Amino acid sequence: MWLSKYVAKSGLCSRRKAAELIKKGKIQVNGKTVTEPYYVVEEGDTVTYKGMRLSPVDNPVYILLNKPKNVITTLRDERGRKTVLDLLAKEDRQTKLFPVGRLDRNTTGVLLLTNDGTLAHKLTHPRFEVQKVYHVKLDKPLSEADMRKIERGVQLDDGPVEVHKIGYPDPNDKSWVGISLHSGRNRIIRRLFKALGYRVKELDRVAFADLTTAGLARGSYRKLSPREIHYLKYQL
Repeated sequence: MWLSKYVAKSGLCSRRKAAELIKKGKIQVNGKTVTEPYYVVEEGDTVTYKGMRLSPVDNPVYILLNKPKNVITTLRDERGRKTVLDLLAKEDRQTKLFPVGRLDRNTTGVLLLTNDGTLAHKLTHPRFEVQKVYHVKLDKPLSEADMRKIERGVQLDDGPVEVHKIGYPDPNDKSWVGISLHSGRNRIIRRLFKALGYRVKELDRVAFADLTTAGLARGSYRKLSPREIHYLKYQL
């Protein structure tokens, strides 16, 4: 496959833009810069852009799921528990979909499933700082002092937690907290509040890369619109 076509089919950009990137020396094949758009990519070659591996896909699928509780964010479970794939209709399970990032079993909300590896890498790599917004129900009201601590940054065993915004969605019930951050580290929200002496009772991801579950019932899903796909690929 020609390199320009390979890059375009990975979803990084249009065919014309791919040729421009190649000519500018922005694409590497097996670690070496290639500036010829008609360079032939062989099976087994590794093509990268800014260190991100590109993977072409013929029939990309993008599904937005409003994940309910007690569902595992994986394709199969050895213990026979329900997975996110079980929530899809049979015809939508035919494609080799995988979840972009993870939500633990008891976390609800926005989850993207796709077969587009290049986009999945972009949305989960820390360098792209994709924003995630959560609504958190705590076992007790969050004090103003602890909110200030979170704003300044809380140190966990695997490093500090940097929060973009935090606030009370309902000023009359300060056990509910809205929080946005870029980090995708494992159980980051639960560990953050635990470090300050709080237990998370409910955790709902209400936005991921500007995708929301507005109008989508819990356990339901839909295909992304062409506009949403274009935004995620080329504007985010």
